[in-house]
Order: sequence, then C-alpha cells, then structure tokens
Amino acid sequence: MKKNKTYYIITIGCQMNKSDSERIAGYLEDNGFALASSEIKANLVVLTTCGVRQSAEDRVYGFVGKIKKQNPKAKIILTGCLSDRQDVRKRLGEQVDVWLNINDLPKLMSKLFGERKKNKPTSYLKIKPKYNSKISAFVPIGNGCDNFCAYCVVPYARGREIYRPAQEILKEVKDLVAKGCKEIVLIAQNVNSYVDVLKSTGSSRRRSAPPQDDRGIINFSKLLKKVNDVPGNFWIRFATSHPKDMSDELIKTIANCQKVCQHIHLPAQAGDDKILSAMNRKYTAAHYKNLIKKIRKAMPEAAITTDIIVGFPGETKKQFSNTIKLFKEIKFDMAYIAQYSPRFGTAAFKLKDNVSREEKKRREEELMKILRKTALENNKKYLGKTTEVLVSGESKKREQYGYTKTNKNVKIKMSNVKSGEFVKVKITKVEDFGMEGERVA
Repeated sequence: MKKNKTYYIITIGCQMNKSDSERIAGYLEDNGFALASSEIKANLVVLTTCGVRQSAEDRVYGFVGKIKKQNPKAKIILTGCLSDRQDVRKRLGEQVDVWLNINDLPKLMSKLFGERKKNKPTSYLKIKPKYNSKISAFVPIGNGCDNFCAYCVVPYARGREIYRPAQEILKEVKDLVAKGCKEIVLIAQNVNSYVDVLKSTGSSRRRSAPPQDDRGIINFSKLLKKVNDVPGNFWIRFATSHPKDMSDELIKTIANCQKVCQHIHLPAQAGDDKILSAMNRKYTAAHYKNLIKKIRKAMPEAAITTDIIVGFPGETKKQFSNTIKLFKEIKFDMAYIAQYSPRFGTAAFKLKDNVSREEKKRREEELMKILRKTALENNKKYLGKTTEVLVSGESKKREQYGYTKTNKNVKIKMSNVKSGEFVKVKITKVEDFGMEGERVA
C-alpha cells in the first residue's frame, strides 16, 4: 500500500462533516497520499459518516458493502457520527479497518502503519485542510455539543464543546481571503455558544464556567466583529445557531457588520412547548417567535430558515398543529423538514416511536405546502429590484448561477460572468426556492 498511496473520501451529512473531510484530505496528502478518481480506484477509502437519520446510516452500510465487493483490497476508515457507535461496529465488524473518532485524526498514520511523527498537531482542527472550493470555505470555530437534545447523537459522537482560539480562526480567515476566497462560513454545532477565554498561557479554550464579566472573553458576537474587520471583499456566514443562545448582542452585531450575511438559520425543531420540552430544547415557542421579531426589527430584509422534526415520539395532531401555526406566523424562507428517526444511544431512543411513517410523511407534506407559499411570497419582494449576487458556478445546462447575501439562489440569464465574482443582478422572475435575473452593467 505504501508504494501506491491513494485515497478517496465519501462524505455524508452536515457542513461540519464536509469541513472534517477537508482536513482529512489535507492530512492524507501531507502524508504522501494522492486523490483517486473514485472509491473503487483508491486503496484507502474514508467514510465521513452521519448518524442523524436512519437513511444516512443506511447509506454507510451500502457504501461499505459496495467497496468490499468492488475493491476488496482497499482499507476502509470510518469516521464521523457512527465511529463510536457499538451497534454499528458490531454490524460492520472487520469490514472496517480503522474506526476513527475525528479528534484522533492526528494519530491516523500510527493507526494505519504504526508510524509516529514528531511535532504533529495535538488537535485535528490545527491540521491544514484541502478546501473543496476556492470561492467559499468552511472555517470550523469549534467541535462538540453540550446541549444533549433528546433526539441527537452529536454530543455522544463528537464530545463536549471545545472552541478554537480566536487568533487561530482569524489566521485561517486571513489566509483564505488572501488567496481570493469570497465567502467565509464559520461553523460549529452551536456557533453562538462560542467562547475564547483569554489567558496568560494562551491555551485552547473550553466553554465551561467563563468569568462573571466579559473582560478577557471573546464570545461569538465579538468573534464576528473581528472577522468582519479582516481586510478584503468577502461575505461571512455562520451555522448553526441555537435559539437559547441567540442574544440581543449577537442580533445587533449581525445587523451592523457589513460583511455578515443577513441570513439567519435558527432551528425551531417544533412549535409546541410540550414537544420542545420532551426534545430538551430549553426554550418555548413564544421565546422563538420573540427572537424572530427582534431579528426582523433589526434586519427587515433578513432571510429566516429553520430545521423541523415531525413525528417526534408522542407528538399528537393537536401538538403538530402548533408547528403549523409557527410556520404560518414566521413565514420561513426555507425549512429543512425531517421525519423523526430513532437514534441509538439518545434519550428519545427509549421512547416509543408511535407516530406512523405515513403520518410523518403527511405532516412533512403539509408543512412543505405552507413553506412553498411563504417562500414564494418572500421572494416576490425581490421582483424588479437589483441585488448583489456571488457567482458560484455553472449548471449542467451551462447556465450561470449564484446566490444573494440572504442565500437566495439566482440564475443569471445571458451573462458572461465568472465564478467568484460579485455582480449586480436585476431580478426578473421568482419561484418558491429560486430566482432569475439579468446582470446590471
């Protein structure tokens, strides 16, 4: 294997998984591996897994089976949400060569070959990534989660919250901007719980028990300001936020920072207080609605998107009707609606999954119907107006496209624009989840 060191990475799941895969690629290439054209041609295959839904987990089983059948000599590394799941390990057994918690990435060569290198990074987040895009880059500001929502495996898969020093994050941002990157996406399981407690030692920071005043503390609001102050023409996005940690200070900062996109992704998960309590979300529907009012008062043009779970154990039709009310009242621009899926090891796994698959599907479709209507109404506000668009690529039909600061997809008609350009586009047509326009000279 050492004579022909090739790798291929299959990534399933969230932005954090995509970012992790970029660091895995950087690590492997720094250790002499070259990218193969497919998992069938590589002699080292990495699966960055997601365990948030059963469908994502099932994809992993399918990939492992395919690789073992078509490329039996390949070594398989499994990382991500499923890497520490004992039931998954039992099911896949020796088909996986290395089970890798992402925090142990610096030890991968040792796990594969028994090799040990001096001065290797102590944290996987210090590893230089191989970015997949020159236009937009994920910059992780931390890893792990302390929230323990009843349905979620992330705190068990990734551990407790650990955040990177602000100076380390700023250096990565500055390097990206210097190379022409036009969009920085700050990511963590819960970005707005970020904290960097500045100590004389300059050591890395954990979220627990910061001082009682804010002297010597950089929270997420202050971090955003520092990234906003980095010289250059670029946008800033972030994901994901938790409603219990969305402060007035942060809302004001987003509104006042010119480079920060006015697109707020704020997962509601449900619109009923009893279900929110059962989910261990630590806020009420009224609190969520009040946050949206504050955001829209500070940023009238902001786009609001969310995550929703339908069919959580015990969710009655009456309780679901409160989620319908939430959708009609908030008028989301986009929502990622998931049917509840029991996750091994979570608190909700012990509950009876008593909402039928058919009913979950019906509820999802009912919310989608409302979403399509509100998204279209929101997009109509753009008709005839000129807005800035970041050109991100070309479709299979050779049509150029991009997106706005509010994360609206835009097809740019009859225009010779280049990926990575900021252009002015007059919107001439809108749909529920997209718009079309012409470049303005």
